[in-house]
Amino acid sequence: MKCGETVNINMPMPVKQMIAKIQSKGFDAYAVGGCIRDSMMGKKPSDWDICTSAAPEEVLAILGQKNIVENGMKHGTVTVRLEHQNYEITTFRTDGEYLDNRHPKNVTFVKNLKEDLSRRDFTINAMAYNDEQGLCDEFDGIKDIQNRLIRCVGDPDQRFNEDALRILRALRFSSKLGFDIEKNTADSIHQNAGLLVKISAERILSEFVKILTGENVEKILTEYADVFCVLIPEIKPMIGLQQNNPHHIYDVWTHTIKAVAAVKPEILLRTAALFHDFGKPKKHKVDQNGIGHFKGHPEESAKMTEEIMTRMRFDNKTKKDVIILVKWHDVRVPAEPKYVRREIARTGPKLYPELLELKRADALAQNPSTIPDKLAYISQLQKIYDDEIANNGVFSVKELAVNGYDVKNCNIKDGKKIGECLEMLCGLVMDGAIKNDRAVLLEKIKEFAAQ
Repeated sequence: MKCGETVNINMPMPVKQMIAKIQSKGFDAYAVGGCIRDSMMGKKPSDWDICTSAAPEEVLAILGQKNIVENGMKHGTVTVRLEHQNYEITTFRTDGEYLDNRHPKNVTFVKNLKEDLSRRDFTINAMAYNDEQGLCDEFDGIKDIQNRLIRCVGDPDQRFNEDALRILRALRFSSKLGFDIEKNTADSIHQNAGLLVKISAERILSEFVKILTGENVEKILTEYADVFCVLIPEIKPMIGLQQNNPHHIYDVWTHTIKAVAAVKPEILLRTAALFHDFGKPKKHKVDQNGIGHFKGHPEESAKMTEEIMTRMRFDNKTKKDVIILVKWHDVRVPAEPKYVRREIARTGPKLYPELLELKRADALAQNPSTIPDKLAYISQLQKIYDDEIANNGVFSVKELAVNGYDVKNCNIKDGKKIGECLEMLCGLVMDGAIKNDRAVLLEKIKEFAAQ
């Protein structure tokens, strides 16, 4: 084993104590995996895992039954909960035959750390450490961190055929860490991308959103478009679809990628940016002058977004908000308060700033000559929104200075009529025709009742 390199890894006290207890009984024990990777990169690990030569039953005997979950015993893992933190302790093992490109048919416990590390996905995750042996880095994970590389342990084809989700994990690490993917590993990803159809939607979504919110997302979406076509086949018609329009210099997919990279790395905005132009291939028309048009694409994109996000098992709240952003991303209202109030009413005041962010990203991914004017227009919308919020603007009936009981007290008893009256008042206030003043609104209600 290539152990013994002295490094400064500050393990939490519970981890130190558990490793020491296991070692005191004659077994090997190490902190392993992502916690070592993060420590070597100067980051604070969110999780700490331990690997050991002790069998699960021996771990239980050494640490006692208290605070231990035994659910993963057959795969060699026990979970210890200490100080509101979970720690997984897994016996050195090798994996048996993989029958579904995801899970091994069985595992075999071994006594050798190298054998355990050799089954892991990437070199940067195949390092182990304890205070006695120092750093164990059999597969040059430190070198790959220094070179900012994602590289499979051993044969990439074998690693990805064992567990196809590792394909997305490689893209996730590259996107999040800003690392390149080593050539043989990259070639294998392209070759084996089709294996992802065997992975559950829930597991894919978990990796997908992490890829999408990474700093390196533009490079990943560009170089691994074929992989994303496996996950979302609707992407394929976008690739290479030239827009031939004065507003655009990129094909639809490249424009989409640049819009994704231009918004904040938050799942709502990145997902909306990804899906905002999915309807363009279906709405593509070329006029007699050879100019491309995509009339109705926001509505088509919103429809497709709902279908895709449902299929991918996004939560309902995120799906609902993304659909709203996609549907209204291309509407250009006059930069005047009464029109902006109507637009805010469509999205809701909490979501409107996100719509402006999406509009900015969309503009930044277009023809550079058009960007200044579009950004100036969006800034006007932002100022109007800020003024409206500061002045308690009205965007729905619930912000009116009157309510349904006030309407009812003015001798309007029918529920439908009450709703119509409140909507009428809301429209007048949003248009600036009347103020949101209780006395003024009550007079308008009386006028409505007298009709």
